[in-house]
Amino acid sequence: MSSQESSSSTNMSPSMIGSKRQLLVTLSISAEDYLRVYQGVAKKVYAKDHHGRRVSFPVNILQPYVTHQGVHGSFTIYFDDNNRFKDIRRVV
Repeated sequence: MSSQESSSSTNMSPSMIGSKRQLLVTLSISAEDYLRVYQGVAKKVYAKDHHGRRVSFPVNILQPYVTHQGVHGSFTIYFDDNNRFKDIRRVV
């Protein structure tokens, strides 16, 4: 679901920026594509970060940002030292 779900994507570790692990991604997921989450088809988002690396993360972390148009915008995703999801924030 990089807007599309793909099984051939490679997971990358979050980059170190300062003392925090984070990724910056810009997403454009239509409402129709996001509906696949509710249908149980999509579980991960596959995207490229702002450094061009392919990344994946659980789609459910986007829930606070879903609108009738889907999910659109740039987001910073924060991870702990074990590369586990910590927080997500929309970049304004």
